[in-house]
Amino acid sequence: MSIWGKIVGAAAGLAMGGPIGALLGALAGHAVDWYRGQPAADDDATQHIAFTIGVIALGAKMAKADGAVTAEEVTAFRRVFRVPPEEEPNVERLFNLARRDSAGFEPYARQLAGMFKDRPEVLEELLQCLFTIAKADGDVKPAELDYLRAVAGLFGLAQADFHRLCAEECAGCDVDPYGVLGVERQIDDESLKAAYRRLIREHHPDRLIAHGMPADFIAIATDKMARINAAYDIIRRERKLA
Repeated sequence: MSIWGKIVGAAAGLAMGGPIGALLGALAGHAVDWYRGQPAADDDATQHIAFTIGVIALGAKMAKADGAVTAEEVTAFRRVFRVPPEEEPNVERLFNLARRDSAGFEPYARQLAGMFKDRPEVLEELLQCLFTIAKADGDVKPAELDYLRAVAGLFGLAQADFHRLCAEECAGCDVDPYGVLGVERQIDDESLKAAYRRLIREHHPDRLIAHGMPADFIAIATDKMARINAAYDIIRRERKLA
């Protein structure tokens, strides 16, 4: 079953509490208290639901911070989420609920940081989804970049990892392959290879899915892997590495 069916139909997912549980409760049209007596979701389902709702909620808050929701951003949501047509009304409703609620983005980011505290690579993929949405109508705007930096800080991501994401997402056609790999140009060949292997290992789609990222988001993870490989290939050819 698609994660969307689980989100709409799984009362267990709504019992996770916090702002994510409240948002899901609002979607269902019931008070969150109604769900407290429901059976607990298994860990995988809870994490998958949290990741998905986290992207929607934080994406909605980013759109609010930016001041407008463009048609391109809506299209980007559909590309990131691979939403089945029959579930689009539910996704749109969740997005609008998150955009209108009085809570800031911080409670959502903190809840997700707590759920994935031992899996920073999953939080990085979530942030990558937000970058994809932000740049849908062109480059990432300064207000959006400030927002993404704040989310990364609440996630506990290292500044170096945020800069690596910026090198990937914010430089248009002039992407620095060293920046994509998060290394300095002066790095020696063996350290370069080690950094590349670490990124490939940490961001392999199978690993990410095993650690809580829903399979519905595999296109984002696959695209990231392609960028890492492309950056390494450029450097490898420059250095004439085997």
